Amino acid sequence: MIVLLFYCALFIGAFAIVHLIRSRLQSHTGFTDLKTVTFGDESAVSPDRAASIISILVIFLIWGAFTGSKLVPIHMPGPFEGSTTFTYTAKKADGGTDEATVTVLVHGVDSKAKAPDVDAGDGFAKNDSAKVAVWRSVLIKAVRNDENYREDDVKVTAIDGQTIAPGQSVSVADGTVSMTRKGSLNFAPDKGWQMEDIWLPAPENVVTRFFEIASTGYQNFTLWEHLGWSLIRVIVGFVAGAVVGIPLGYAMGLSGWFRGWFDPIVEFMRPVPPLALIPLVIIWFGIWETGKIVLLFLAALWIMTIAARAGVSGVNISKIHAAYSLGASKWQIMRHVIVPNSLPEIFTGARVAMGVCWGTVVAAELVAAQKGAGMMIIAASKFQLTDIVIMGIVLIGVIGYGIDILMRMAENWLVPWKGQS
Repeated sequence: MIVLLFYCALFIGAFAIVHLIRSRLQSHTGFTDLKTVTFGDESAVSPDRAASIISILVIFLIWGAFTGSKLVPIHMPGPFEGSTTFTYTAKKADGGTDEATVTVLVHGVDSKAKAPDVDAGDGFAKNDSAKVAVWRSVLIKAVRNDENYREDDVKVTAIDGQTIAPGQSVSVADGTVSMTRKGSLNFAPDKGWQMEDIWLPAPENVVTRFFEIASTGYQNFTLWEHLGWSLIRVIVGFVAGAVVGIPLGYAMGLSGWFRGWFDPIVEFMRPVPPLALIPLVIIWFGIWETGKIVLLFLAALWIMTIAARAGVSGVNISKIHAAYSLGASKWQIMRHVIVPNSLPEIFTGARVAMGVCWGTVVAAELVAAQKGAGMMIIAASKFQLTDIVIMGIVLIGVIGYGIDILMRMAENWLVPWKGQS
């Protein structure tokens, strides 16, 4: 919730600042300069590059602020680190009470420390000490340090003057003290708002891990071999899905019999997620490369089929009538009217299918894969190497975004008439 509020605040602040700066720099000379796009006209809306750059910087800023990164100027409150104390009130069976102080040294996760030396004190309740790493907790069996705690049945009744009972917790200066069911004390130092490396490492740690794996490799293969194998699997599965799906979509768009025959199959399989097919794929095709390619093929097949079918069905009928009136044959109509006008829908489906394949490759490599970006992520997660997991996710996202850009460029080159009537 804190991260979401912080993100919303930065979004609103950036929007206000950018629009204020632009309003000061731009001068309006007439009503034509004040025109806005028609509401709902998506073709008239282009991405604001300033917003894109600021969006990336905001995400990086939030990531660094909540991980204590040295690369960002602001940080959220971190975990408490240092020495702290709290007192407990001990009560004997005969009603006698005494107070003692517990000194706790909170140290870094990677640093070594020993519990501080303390004076035991003069009463039957003896002062105690303990050590604990940040983000951790420590069990303090305070009364076991007291005189004759077994014979006198000594029990803790209060912490820093606050009454406590088994199963309850109280707040102290730099943390929280809880009492277990058996009467022992558990001290947890304040965690702050920053996240531990095991949950979310700082950006520089991920970058360091990237260069380390890029030079030495991971799990007996180089980083480029992992990424290359994932890319090959995705491309092969996508191409196979397109080779089968596009002709099937054309047939469904041009023939009522084909559409009636295959429409129930396509509409049934379309909402089924590829991950649900993993057990069947393993049973039918095994756990090696064939099974992975088949899973990616099925992820792309139905999307490409629907895209091709929609492209054919969306061709303006007046263009077909005009071609017939000029004496065109069915093959000429197919080649010069239907195919060119359906390509924009097919390219849109191809971009969606490629994204789904990239999202499926991690699951495809979950089964008996020895190399691949998904295998690298899964293997790292077993050892709680979060920096490798995030690095793999970022690389998959960057490569997927790069492929999408290449497909957009190919679409602009191959289908320059997109959006034209």
